[in-house]
Amino acid sequence: MLQRLLLISYAIIWLLLAIHPRYRDDWLLENLLVFAALPVLFWLHRRRPFSNSAAGLLWVFFVLHAIGAHYTYAQMPWLNTLADSLSWQRNHYDRLVHFLFGLLLFRPLQEQLATTFHRSTLRLVVTLLILFSASGIYEIVEWLATEWTHPELGIAFLGTQGDQWDAQKDMVLAHLGALLAAWIELHRHEKKRA
Repeated sequence: MLQRLLLISYAIIWLLLAIHPRYRDDWLLENLLVFAALPVLFWLHRRRPFSNSAAGLLWVFFVLHAIGAHYTYAQMPWLNTLADSLSWQRNHYDRLVHFLFGLLLFRPLQEQLATTFHRSTLRLVVTLLILFSASGIYEIVEWLATEWTHPELGIAFLGTQGDQWDAQKDMVLAHLGALLAAWIELHRHEKKRA
């Protein structure tokens, strides 16, 4: 029941944010990932259902992505205000979501790997490696998308905001999020054993 409510609420949020996004072409480019990911998630769920907590983590990540796609990650108004008040040189919404990619997707991925990797330590390591790889592959896909689109759209999609090391920083943050999730998972298992 909870998972059905999460799916319905996500669909409503996504539809509302699909109305008049800041840059329609960028919104479409950002949502190609959603169009590719959702069928895979449904297939995985049918094979091995996600727990309610994993479904909730996926919901948070996809809602944050829908918001980023609506405004563009570089122009998120909520973080513009924060950036202005703290005299930041950039809007850090994209960095926040990259960090949360590793943090929020760790548990759903680890649950899906439970049937393949029965030892929890091996499953934890494989989950980390997949998330590390996925963050790097995403940065390559982002770069290729900018090469295949016109420059203005590519710049909006990349969201580098003038930082030549943006891709590397995004990957580091995704890795740190995944490492934090792994640390939380380890402590959760230790508490269960005690």
